[in-house]
Amino acid sequence: METKNNIEERVSPFLEDNFDNSSLKNLSKKVEDRYNRPIISLRLSITNRCNINCLYCHHDGMMPSSNEMTSDEIFQILKIAKTLGVEKIRFSGGEPLIRKDIVEIIEKTASLNFKDISITTNGILLAKYAEDLFNAGLTRVNVSFDTLDSETYKKITTKNYLKEAKKGVLKAVEVGLNPVKLNMVVMKNINDNEVMEMFEFAKDNGLVLQLIELMKSENCDDNAFSEEYHFDVSLIEKKLAKLAKKVRTRKFMQDRKKYFIDDGEIEVVRPMDNTKFCENCTRLRITPEGKIKPCLLRNDNLIDIITPLREGASEDSLRKIFLEGISNREPYYINDNE
Repeated sequence: METKNNIEERVSPFLEDNFDNSSLKNLSKKVEDRYNRPIISLRLSITNRCNINCLYCHHDGMMPSSNEMTSDEIFQILKIAKTLGVEKIRFSGGEPLIRKDIVEIIEKTASLNFKDISITTNGILLAKYAEDLFNAGLTRVNVSFDTLDSETYKKITTKNYLKEAKKGVLKAVEVGLNPVKLNMVVMKNINDNEVMEMFEFAKDNGLVLQLIELMKSENCDDNAFSEEYHFDVSLIEKKLAKLAKKVRTRKFMQDRKKYFIDDGEIEVVRPMDNTKFCENCTRLRITPEGKIKPCLLRNDNLIDIITPLREGASEDSLRKIFLEGISNREPYYINDNE
């Protein structure tokens, strides 16, 4: 296994002499939006290509890989984010492990010394890449994993990759990624009866289970699915509260609750109509098209950063574009009682 020194030697060429780690550290100051919310994390969707077709996933069409941000462009964006005080980076898709340069992307990201680097994946290719990703600097991983039943998996994803996804989950734990979280979207009459079985699987294998409530937003053209299969996870939370020996509220994660039961952990993610989801939001997003997305639930205030970058914009100009994106942030849900 590669040592940290070897990794540093391999990624050092990615840092320009006039923009090294020490200068990044000095420049990094927390930037807040107009609502006094610091920007702590950046989520980059680096492809909208995927190898499965989940029922609840909204697809905008498969963008050719030639149009995606390159690893160098992603690195340039991350350098600017670092100067604004961003500490945490998450890569998602589509399916990010489809990208053949995914290990290189993680290596370059790790060279900037972020506190946390993670990936959200469906796990199908994770067994293949887990060790290389860990050695490159990946900290942890979230795996979209909704069922342990092969027929239900096929119904949700239209594919027969349950065995591969499960193998990927276990390989991630084996190589040392920590934590490894399972993202389980709970759907009525599809997998809502599997929650405790999934929890036992997670507990037995050193995983954290995250229950996710189906969400409606303007990003989804077909809300009929959400309405038909929406399951109120508060019903599950009531049961978890009775079983838990400890309950923790994560303030800067939208006040979501984590339940500790028999040496296992279950987090519950309930973003729907949740003022806390907005009040404590510290995240900015980058779309696969290279646009800054200030709000998860809106598409009418995106800021293009990839075009100026490709046209040779200076780092100062790119920083101003980032700041414009941050200034566009405003809560989607407002607490009318305040």
